[in-house]
Amino acid sequence: MSAGTRIKRLQQDLRRYAHAYYVLDEPEIPDVEYDQLFDELERLEAEYPEFASLDSPTMRIGGIPDDAFAPVQHQLPMLSLGKAQELGELESWYRRCQELLQASGEVALTCEPKIDGVAVSLIYEDGLLTCAATRGDGQTGETITANVRTIQSIPLRLHGAPPPLVEVRGEVYLRDADFHAFNAKAEAAGERTMVNPRNGAAGSLRQKDASVTAKRPLRFLSYSIGQLNIARPPETQWQALGMLKDWGFPTHDNARCVPCLEDAKTYIDEILAIRESLGFAIDGIVIKVNSLASQHVLGAMLRRPRWAIAWKYPAEEATTRVLDVEFSVGRTGAVTPVARVEPVSVGGVTVSNVTLHNMDEIHERLDLRIGDAVWLLRAGDVIPKIVRVQKDRRPDDARRIVAPSVCPVCGGPVARPEGEAVLRCMNGLTCAAQQREALLHFASRLALDIEGLGAKRVDQLLQAGLIDRPSSLYTLEFEQLEALEGFAKVSAEKLLEAIKASKATTLPRFLYALGIREVGENAALNLAHHFGDLDALTDADIEALQTAPDIGEISANYIAAFFREPRNCDEIRALRDAGVHWEALASTREAQPLVDQTWVLTGTLNSMTRGEAKARLVALGARVAGSVSKETHRVVAGPGAGSKLTKAESLGVPVLDEAALIETLAAHESP
Repeated sequence: MSAGTRIKRLQQDLRRYAHAYYVLDEPEIPDVEYDQLFDELERLEAEYPEFASLDSPTMRIGGIPDDAFAPVQHQLPMLSLGKAQELGELESWYRRCQELLQASGEVALTCEPKIDGVAVSLIYEDGLLTCAATRGDGQTGETITANVRTIQSIPLRLHGAPPPLVEVRGEVYLRDADFHAFNAKAEAAGERTMVNPRNGAAGSLRQKDASVTAKRPLRFLSYSIGQLNIARPPETQWQALGMLKDWGFPTHDNARCVPCLEDAKTYIDEILAIRESLGFAIDGIVIKVNSLASQHVLGAMLRRPRWAIAWKYPAEEATTRVLDVEFSVGRTGAVTPVARVEPVSVGGVTVSNVTLHNMDEIHERLDLRIGDAVWLLRAGDVIPKIVRVQKDRRPDDARRIVAPSVCPVCGGPVARPEGEAVLRCMNGLTCAAQQREALLHFASRLALDIEGLGAKRVDQLLQAGLIDRPSSLYTLEFEQLEALEGFAKVSAEKLLEAIKASKATTLPRFLYALGIREVGENAALNLAHHFGDLDALTDADIEALQTAPDIGEISANYIAAFFREPRNCDEIRALRDAGVHWEALASTREAQPLVDQTWVLTGTLNSMTRGEAKARLVALGARVAGSVSKETHRVVAGPGAGSKLTKAESLGVPVLDEAALIETLAAHESP
């Protein structure tokens, strides 16, 4: 291709890419690839000026705690931060802070790079480090004191005149150079390498042998003070950072106190410009209200403080090519397409497999073919996803992806249930993939935590016909295990001991172990604490389930459907009969102001939709029904109310208008 032809082609392509990016808001290629093409065009136009043109793009200016470690309760919760990725979200957060503080002017802020590491809590008594813990679930962490003592940047005794008690919070991380040097040394020695700096830091802190942790190049940066027993505590976050320095802790050199949001925006841009030169991974900026008194006034909502927010930088991206698409079967029977791609590094991780979720994703959103060049996006630790197909690079031999007609594992029928986007193997009781994954999930660390029951052992027990469901684990006998290859007396006894120990668990762990769709670790925790016991949860209808924190309609439907299935209830009974048990929890549901009240909405509402009104009532503990009965507590009637209003009046059920509803909601909802 001649220079003139190449220059013309580059000009055309870059114009199209710029239009898609700036006008259509539909980028076709990653920024880094655009920059490479732009640089090539600049170089060629400089070398062959006769082919430059006034309309060339170059002429534009700009363009949950592990049982292996002792649990520790955080006296002050270690909250997670809300996130903002657009300026509008950041501005809304700032305005909300001003309104709640009734501030007539600007609110001062502190800004710090958000290190991509592992949050830890350090307790010092009379200046001496006495306890170190992970964040865990925010309420309960894991004791990692011995491992933390090996980190050179953490003082074992505070400098100066320390307070009687102080809790220091910060991030354990690995610098990029240390991470690469460690991996190079490990690879040369034939040892296991770290996947990325964050996972390397997390794994290092959870070593049972502290001497192993001592060999890892971990570092620490402090960012806040939790508990503090001192005569004159700091008044601001900025003063707290200064106090941490005086005690001997490293803080971020680039931290800054700014008087207003506009200066915080400038700070965000400045750090982004030097992000790659910092020497360690950051994924954004933490912005906090500077005044600690104001932080106390703002408080927290759910598990997030109102006084802080995390600005997230754009996710990392790369391009690669799809080599093939295979289908895997999960523990719930979901048949998931997985793209095998040419290995590519994204955010320090080599990616060769990408989940595609479902066939709609493949055909409708992406129009993906085998052989296509694709654009991958990876945000933090999130699994990479294909966000766009570069169709202008599609090869002539690209092949259409066809969904399987039978289960890839058991050969059973595959169907797409009504209302779902995924294919499912309908052979749930006999499909080896579902049996295996359900058992592995049940025995996993966050579930019943049966040590020693990994994939290899589960496969062996399945093949021997000794287990087929979780309750069958508790019927295993020593003679059965000892007869299997690789099971000596000691290993058989250890597994049986681990299975026996798993009988004493917690309700959140048990709920998570059941493998209910949409019920992860946090949802299980919320459900357990909300309902208090399994029977109350089992009896709850969809509306009642939605009164639990963070349980929406979709999750509620899955949970209700799970407990309606007789085979699931039989399995739960079998587990309890086998001795699986937990201590009762105090239900938080009783504290809801409208708990056990049944409300009915009828007619038209002007200030909100009936769906919004229902959601707000359910959040306060009420059940919103579709018909009026003598059990109805209140009926809200707007214009156009018909037979429901008539029936309420005949039964003597109190009737509220919209104004009374708003007054009731305002009286009970948190500000």
